[in-house]
Parts: sequence; C-alpha cells; structure tokens
Amino acid sequence: SYSFGHDRMQEAAYNIMRPEDRCLFHFKYGMALVACTIESNDDGMLFTATNQLNLGGPQAIKDAQHSALIANLNFTAGKKAMEMSDFRTAYNFFDNGISFLR
Repeated sequence: SYSFGHDRMQEAAYNIMRPEDRCLFHFKYGMALVACTIESNDDGMLFTATNQLNLGGPQAIKDAQHSALIANLNFTAGKKAMEMSDFRTAYNFFDNGISFLR
C-alpha cells in the first residue's frame, strides 16, 4: 500500500496524471467501493462511492450495464440526500445520474 508523506505530494502526483487516466482511476476506485456500499448499507460509503464514479464521469464507462448501475446509485444517493434535507447535493446526484443515461 502506498501513502504520501504530505498532501501536496499526493496532489502533485494526481495533477501529472493524464485526464483520461484520472477518469479511469476514479471509476475503478468508485466501483471497488460499490461492493462495500452494498454490503455495509452505509450512507457515507454510498456517497463516497457515487462521488468517485461521478468524478470518473460517463466517459469512463465501457459497459452499458455500468451506466444503469451508476445512474441508480446516483438516484439512491439523491434520495438519501433529500432525506437529510441536503437538496443541493441531491440535485447534483440526480443530475449526474441523468448524465450516465445519455
């Protein structure tokens, strides 16, 4: 396991990645978290996984089934955010979910 001694070093390493590689990194990380999210039923994990997938964006999708899964995760995260009266975050999840269906 790698760790960075300072946040600036991590930021520098992230910034030298090509944008396409960043999208794939976020997508793979988000998909890995999805399994934990489903098992744990933890809202915080759902938000983290969904945010990572959204950072990857629709361009990271290679399989149409992933598009539907991610749209559904965004829908679920949006509903959870609404239950917490965080309507701006809910809107962002809903908007991102729609972008995966286009």
